[in-house]
Amino acid sequence: MSQVVKDYYNMNAKNEFERLNNGYSNVEFQSTMYLIEKYIKNSTCLLDLGSGPGRYSVELLKKGYNVTLLDLSDKSLEIAKERITSLSLAADDYIVSSATEIMFKENSFDAVLCLGPMYHLLDENDREKVLSGIRKILKPGGTAIIAYINSYGLFRSSVTEFPEDFTSETLIQAVKGNMKLSQDESFTETFFTNPKSALKEVSNSGLKIITYAGAESFLSGLHYQMNDLKESNPDIYNKYIELASKNCELEHYRETTEHLLIVARNEL
Repeated sequence: MSQVVKDYYNMNAKNEFERLNNGYSNVEFQSTMYLIEKYIKNSTCLLDLGSGPGRYSVELLKKGYNVTLLDLSDKSLEIAKERITSLSLAADDYIVSSATEIMFKENSFDAVLCLGPMYHLLDENDREKVLSGIRKILKPGGTAIIAYINSYGLFRSSVTEFPEDFTSETLIQAVKGNMKLSQDESFTETFFTNPKSALKEVSNSGLKIITYAGAESFLSGLHYQMNDLKESNPDIYNKYIELASKNCELEHYRETTEHLLIVARNEL
C-alpha cells in the first residue's frame, strides 16, 4: 500500500474514528456490526486488518472478542491504543504494517475483518495478496468479512457529493467495476469495483462466499436526510438504523450501496 494512503490516514486519524458516528455513516457501522455478531462468535481470536483508529475494535473488545489491530497508519494505532486503554480494555497486539504484508503464522485467527484495505489497492496482484494472506491465517472454518467500495453506489451518492465531477466516462468506469482514482481525483488513492467483480475476486482466493451485504442498506445515498433525522427525531432515526442493518443482506438493496460487505469462510 502506498505512502500516499499512509500519509492520508496519518493526517486524518481522528476524523476517521468519528466518521462512523455521524447520522449517515452510522448505518454502515451498525450493518457491519450486525454481520459480525451474526457470523462471528464472540470470544474468538480476531484480526482487525486495516483497523484504523479502532472504531470496530473498541466495540468488539467490549463484547468479549480477542482483538489484534493491524494498520498502515501508526497515528491511527496510537489513537486506537489510547481509546482502548482509557476504557480499561486490552487488545492482544497493535501492529504497524501494510495489509499486503501479513506475517502471522498459518491458522492464527478465528476471524478477520478487512474493512478498508481493499479500498486503496489499485493493483489486482496486491488485492490477491491480501486475500491469500487472509485465507492463510484463518483457522479451518474461520470467517472473514471483506469490504469493497461499490462503484454502483457512485450513481446515487454522486448526486449529493460530487455531481460536477460525474461524467459519462465516470459512469462507464463505474459500470465496468474497475475504477482507479489517484489522490488528485479522490480523497486518496481509491479503488472502486462492482459486486460481481468483488465476489469473483474473493472466491478466486479459495475462500467460500457465505453471503454479502450492502452496508448502507435501503438508506444508501440519503446523507442529508439521515443526518437531519438523527437531530430532529432520534427515536425514529434509531428505528430506521435497526431496520436497515437487519436487512442489509437483502438482494433488493445490496447491489447498489456505497460499501459492499462480503462474508467468506476458510473451509480447508
